[in-house]
Amino acid sequence: MFYFFQKKKFLVDSLENFIDIHNHILPGIDDGAKTVEDSIELIKGFSDIGVKKFIATPHIMHNYYPNNPATINDSLLVLKNELLKQNIKDISIRAGAEHMIDDNYESILEKDAIMPLVDNYLLLEMSYLQASINFDEAISETKKKGYFPILAHPERYLYLHNNYKKHKKYKKQGILYQLNLLSLSKYYGKDVQEMAFGLLEKDLIDFVGSDVHNIEQLNKLKEVEVTEKLMNILKPLLRMTYLSI
Repeated sequence: MFYFFQKKKFLVDSLENFIDIHNHILPGIDDGAKTVEDSIELIKGFSDIGVKKFIATPHIMHNYYPNNPATINDSLLVLKNELLKQNIKDISIRAGAEHMIDDNYESILEKDAIMPLVDNYLLLEMSYLQASINFDEAISETKKKGYFPILAHPERYLYLHNNYKKHKKYKKQGILYQLNLLSLSKYYGKDVQEMAFGLLEKDLIDFVGSDVHNIEQLNKLKEVEVTEKLMNILKPLLRMTYLSI
């Protein structure tokens, strides 16, 4: 690995006009922002570092966060109304979701009770403890419905660590990868950081996102430092525009 002992600079200095496609800034519907005031604090914090465009991605997770398009759009409306009330301009937000591949996923997929990011791009996740039993079938059904599956934070699944054979299999299945920017630090642990570097080095990452849930995480994001070599890999991902809003 080649990122630990080189001269570094702060990641946030390169986030101007970055479109954050994974975050939990919508109020009151998952483990992210609890109130609309929390949401506004996060948006102001992001705006300070040049991030003003968001695809909000609250969890859809059976038995934990049983959200649906109605609950998500209601929360989005609350946030947009508060932005208007406070005369906060130049902020673009649309809603998608982070869909847990659980025993209810294929049911909501069949009912179209899902929330793509943009067009047919669908953000998916698995448990951190073990792979979803129905993962392959869920991916197959997702593609049959015409969606492009994006697997959130693949670097955080410990059971996939250093299993590049499995990662390459997933990529051949047409699964896109979204890496968390906080994984570039030791925020989730050194093993996750090293896996993030490995996936980037092997050109397996398609998107990056903040996955910020609260102001503490945003402050940690502001502390992330990266080498010039790593930044050269990240720049095209930070400037990704085909999920524009």
